[in-house]
Amino acid sequence: MIITGDDSEYISFIKARLHDQFLMTDLGPLRYFLGIEVSSTSDGFYISQEKYIQDLLARAALGDERTVETPMKLNVKLQPTNGDPLPDPTRYRYLVGSLVYLAVTRPDISYPVHILSQFVSAPTTVHYSHLLRVLRYLRGTITRRLFFPRSSSLQLQCYSDATWASDLSDRRSLSAYCMFLGGSLIAWKTKKQTAVSRSSVEAELRAKALLTDEVTWLR
Repeated sequence: MIITGDDSEYISFIKARLHDQFLMTDLGPLRYFLGIEVSSTSDGFYISQEKYIQDLLARAALGDERTVETPMKLNVKLQPTNGDPLPDPTRYRYLVGSLVYLAVTRPDISYPVHILSQFVSAPTTVHYSHLLRVLRYLRGTITRRLFFPRSSSLQLQCYSDATWASDLSDRRSLSAYCMFLGGSLIAWKTKKQTAVSRSSVEAELRAKALLTDEVTWLR
C-alpha cells in the first residue's frame, strides 16, 4: 500500500489507524514498488524500472551485447504472414507481456510494444527479431527515467498524432497521445482505431477524439 499526500500529520494519523486495525509494517519513504523504482531529490521525483529491465534482459538471454538507437526501424509495416511461425510462442508472449508492464515508465516503447502485442497469438521469426530489437534498445537506454518536478504548474498540455491506414492487414489507423501536467508526463497511449479512416484528416480527428475523452476524464 502506498500512502501519499502533502499533509505529513494526516498521513501519520492514517498509518496509526491502519496499524490499529491490521497487522502492518511501515517501510518508510517509497523506494521500490511492484518493479517500479522511485527516487526523491530536492527538485522532484524520478520513476524508473532499471532493475526490472536488468532482470528482463537476463531472462531473455540475448547472447550478445549489441545496442540500437531506436526501438523500431522507421516505416516498418509488420503483417501476420511475415516470416515463419515460431515452434514455441511461449517465449515471445512472455517477453511482450513483460514489455507491456515496462511501458508504465517507458513511453518511448509504447508504439513498438503496441505493434508487437498484436501478434502474440501466432508470432513469427520476423516478429521475434523486432522484439529483440526493442530489448537491445532498452539495454542501451536502461537508465532513462520519468521526472516529476516539485515546482511543476497545474497547466494541462496535450498532444496527439495519428497514422493513416498503417495496418496492411485491415487498413486501420493508429491513434497516439501524450499528456503533461506542467512539466510532468502523466499519461500516454497508442491504440488502433476502431474503424477505417477514409482520409488522413479523419484519422487525425479520431485521434483528437480519443485525447478529448482522456482530457475530460482528467479534468
